Amino acid sequence: MTKKEQLIKDIQNLLNSYDTISQTAINSDLLKFMDEETLINIIGSLLDQKEASKESDIEWLEQFKKEIN
Repeated sequence: MTKKEQLIKDIQNLLNSYDTISQTAINSDLLKFMDEETLINIIGSLLDQKEASKESDIEWLEQFKKEIN
């Protein structure tokens, strides 16, 4: 699996980590045209939203952010 494919998978996993939202399947072809930096920025935005909505998960989110950088 390439880094880009892993980033796309990470985006899908983040979207599916919300308890109140049903499972999401992303057509990876829609994200393949984006470069790695853009995909990382998407992940960062998703993490920021999750951080704001779930303060109890702050420690986990910070660790995840470190892993993608």
